[in-house]
Amino acid sequence: MVKQEGIIVLKNVAKYYYMGENVIRAVDGVDITINKGEFVAVMGPSGSGKSTCMNLIGSLDVPTHGSIFLDKEDISLLSESELAELRGRKVGFIFQQFNLIPNLTVRENVMLPMTFQGVDKDEREHKAEEILVKVGLGDRMDFYPNQLSGGQQQRVAIARALANDPEVILADEPTGNLDTKT
Repeated sequence: MVKQEGIIVLKNVAKYYYMGENVIRAVDGVDITINKGEFVAVMGPSGSGKSTCMNLIGSLDVPTHGSIFLDKEDISLLSESELAELRGRKVGFIFQQFNLIPNLTVRENVMLPMTFQGVDKDEREHKAEEILVKVGLGDRMDFYPNQLSGGQQQRVAIARALANDPEVILADEPTGNLDTKT
């Protein structure tokens, strides 16, 4: 059997926050390899660094030290503009608080990541509609986030994360507002 190289690899990753003379070690010495196709759940008590770790993997934050590889590329060495480009192409985020844009419709929220990747408007609309139907929101495309329940907003966030066919989906408590059937 051939051993796969991980799509996500963390090597001695740490993230420290300095508060005066105090050091908050949000993440400290994490080593992990996640292979393509794997489903990994990180569990722990509130404040244990789960969201910080997710933000590091998704290149929303940079480590204090250590290396983070996404598809064999050391993202801890990239500039902010390179990180933004990488995020748009390779990572889909489902945030704990959804982070939907309130003055955009459901459809427009799902189309937004594709806009940043230069996808044609007709293709963006078609793909957004297709994904929204799959997550059970075909009848809510022209609604605004504040017109939806928490579970519906969460499904919009999931649809948005899928919009660019990312290689990696990072989800921070992605099912917290969904019923068991959904």
